[in-house]
Amino acid sequence: MTASASPARQRSAAVADSHDLIRVQGARENNLKDISVDIPKRRLTVFTGVSGSGKSSLVFSTIAAESQRMINETYSSFLQGFMPSLARPDVDVLSGLTTAIIVDQERMGANARSTVGTATDANALLRILFSRLGQPHLGSPQAFSFNVASISGAGAVTMEKGGITVKERRSFTVTGGMCPRCEGMGTVNDIDLTQLYNDSKSLNEGALTIPGYTADGWGVRIFTGSGFLDADKPIRDYTKKELQDFLYKEPVKVKVGDINMTYEGLVPKVQKSMLSKDREAMQPHIRAFVDRAVTFATCPDCGGTRLNEGARSSRIAGVNIADACALQISDLAAWVRTFDDPSVAPLLAALQHLFDSFTEIGLGYLSLDRPAGTLSGGEAQRTKLIRHLGSSLTDVTYVFDEPTIGLHPHDIQRMNELLLRLRDKGNTVLVVEHKPEMIAIADHVIDLGPGAGTAGGSVCYEGTLEGLRASDTLTGRHLDYRARVKEDVRTPAGAMEIRGARSHNLKDVDVDIPLGVLVVITGVAGSGKSSLVHGSVPAASSVVAIDQGAIRGSRRSNPATYTGLLEPIRKAFAKANGVKPALFSSNSEGACPNCNGAGVIFTDLGPMATVSTTCEVCEGKRFDASVLEFRLGGRDISEVLAMSVTDAVEFFGAGEARIPAAHAILLGLADVGLGYLSLGQPLSTLSGGERQRLKLATHLSEKGGIYVLDEPTTGLHLADVEQLLGLLDRLVDSGKSVIVVEHHQAVMAHADWIIDLGPGAGHDGGRIVFEGTPADLVTARSTLTGQHLAAYVGA
Repeated sequence: MTASASPARQRSAAVADSHDLIRVQGARENNLKDISVDIPKRRLTVFTGVSGSGKSSLVFSTIAAESQRMINETYSSFLQGFMPSLARPDVDVLSGLTTAIIVDQERMGANARSTVGTATDANALLRILFSRLGQPHLGSPQAFSFNVASISGAGAVTMEKGGITVKERRSFTVTGGMCPRCEGMGTVNDIDLTQLYNDSKSLNEGALTIPGYTADGWGVRIFTGSGFLDADKPIRDYTKKELQDFLYKEPVKVKVGDINMTYEGLVPKVQKSMLSKDREAMQPHIRAFVDRAVTFATCPDCGGTRLNEGARSSRIAGVNIADACALQISDLAAWVRTFDDPSVAPLLAALQHLFDSFTEIGLGYLSLDRPAGTLSGGEAQRTKLIRHLGSSLTDVTYVFDEPTIGLHPHDIQRMNELLLRLRDKGNTVLVVEHKPEMIAIADHVIDLGPGAGTAGGSVCYEGTLEGLRASDTLTGRHLDYRARVKEDVRTPAGAMEIRGARSHNLKDVDVDIPLGVLVVITGVAGSGKSSLVHGSVPAASSVVAIDQGAIRGSRRSNPATYTGLLEPIRKAFAKANGVKPALFSSNSEGACPNCNGAGVIFTDLGPMATVSTTCEVCEGKRFDASVLEFRLGGRDISEVLAMSVTDAVEFFGAGEARIPAAHAILLGLADVGLGYLSLGQPLSTLSGGERQRLKLATHLSEKGGIYVLDEPTTGLHLADVEQLLGLLDRLVDSGKSVIVVEHHQAVMAHADWIIDLGPGAGHDGGRIVFEGTPADLVTARSTLTGQHLAAYVGA
């Protein structure tokens, strides 16, 4: 019996081991053209191709999305009702999937209370350490938490005992660490009341100047209908009692018409609705209002530590928890190593491993009290990676979205080692990437293209790195491309003087940034580049700063609405047909009545995935049939929105449809390499690189004399970097000054002047280690940047 069972067991083991591929057949998400690929498991596969070629559609929208959807389906229907609904990707067959863990570049923390420490559980471990070893002893770990307030209370409690109702007096206390003055925020805000309302007007005349508070909206109606105020009296004529009720009244139930509502003073209402959010997560018009109306100052009671006096009084070896969180993480790791207490040995080991992971991944320069919302996309991605480094999970699929973003060539080597370690533990690692240094470590390469948008979505190459080099694909041709160091540099037209820069880790830096030329500011991650540019370059009207912040827009937003292109087009349609411009907006009067201008009908199926189907009435065109009868240059509005930027440049440049204002905006879009985008493509479908270039296009026509760009090569293919360099040259040649914070060696080699910060990160950085031309930097090889640039150009 045993002998006969043995071969069967061996056979079944062999069959199980044969599932070593993730098979994708007939993928059609976004712009994918019915493609099929086989991805080897337990290997590192890099997906390459120009920005918009379909890499994210294949990796994130197809493979990772289906893995997550199938895992979600294992939960009960009750739980699924609370989870985001995921529709099945448009693909024929997906087999061999494993659990997918996505490590993306989404900014961390839309919460003003979120810090690096709270986001990585480091604070939780530190609080336990202080609750055990801190002197004087305060109590449980929550006594050191800035999210827990200290409260006490007493009162009568009614209970049933043996069939008798008994009343007992009870009291309770909760010892928390929250600073009572700033409520654990670290800052106190002073609201400028003149920015909230115009005191010469009454509420009915539109006195409130806060975004969203319109005269006929509920925000204002609750004030006018509360009975506490005279809605027709100018605010400056209010009595002391009326002004107090208007601005600061505690929440109280009122009846407005037939509806029960809660009335609250204007100041606490604004604080709760707007100031409780992280500034980075606000919509642009709200952020502009907050910047105008609110002054933030460090809390005078806690000194910005967010903790009350009790939490700050408990110390271990003379260090309190606020001091520990303010230390650079590499120094904090050294401090934790000085303890040798057997009672907390496992806790100390966990802390050491966590802090060493930060250092290993190149984030040792951060501190635990750094607000999570201030991390760049690359820093946020590496912070998320930390929790996976020590994971005992194997045979899972890790999906990375350009992990080299924000990394100096010196740091890319470290990132490569980490990805290889994840692979060597038996995991499948999928990486969307453009940098040759990371493509070089791939076991398998899948190149998508050949172009972007509708010109992409096909598999151009699949195989080894050597095969990619030999292939005649765009990526293969550019893989060994190396920019040459610029020999003839431009002569500066002047200089911007920065004196005594000390923001964040800068060490009293004095530097003259040349104007009228292309200046590249570089250095390892955390060396102080962004601090120098965003903290010290004056925010004058002549400075146009374009950062990496995401474009915020709904699925109704598209390049035409975002750039303001639709406005002149609507007016031209209206003028040509003698009707109102509002008819040519799918968000206004011209919308299809069936789908309200969305083009699709969304059917919510409760705990099941929300299903979207193309609207049968307008066939996805978004407009009412009567609107589509109006034409301009022989085309209706839906046909215009379906055009690519390249076609639209031609269409609006001459003939009957000539619109100079629209043509100028379109030329800007084509200039930054977005000629393949269709005007009506939803912003939610754009990749990170496309969004940043869209933002750049909107600023090209601005009158600013100085452009400050933060890593404009983010998400750009090697072939697109050349086009970007041409654009930067045209900007400089037109009389602008261009300052670029960048790690890409091709941009460094192309600069007229390089300012290199370092020599390290955090408190080891913050100094100018080199100023001069790229040729001088390569010759000197005195800095890490110089060594890597010299290796890049083959000097």
